[in-house]
Amino acid sequence: MRIYVGNLTYSVTDDDLRDVFGQYGELAAAEVIKDKFSGQSKGFGFVDMPNNSEADAAIKALNETDFKGRKLTVNEARPRAERPRGGGGRY
Repeated sequence: MRIYVGNLTYSVTDDDLRDVFGQYGELAAAEVIKDKFSGQSKGFGFVDMPNNSEADAAIKALNETDFKGRKLTVNEARPRAERPRGGGGRY
């Protein structure tokens, strides 16, 4: 299951997410999303947990909890919406 983790402080790293979510089970991946130009955290990330019951337990335990001074938003990630491919250029 892919889990959305929001309201992260900008200092949170991929390893921090691994440490917190790893307490609830096996992780396939943990990533803080960063701006591609500045490298600055965007304040959210994703964790992939192959076992759905472990993922559910992590969501229930961590949602609305304090982590590094901020209340986390943790829930099952929604599928990425299809966006029309922008062109903007002229022919």
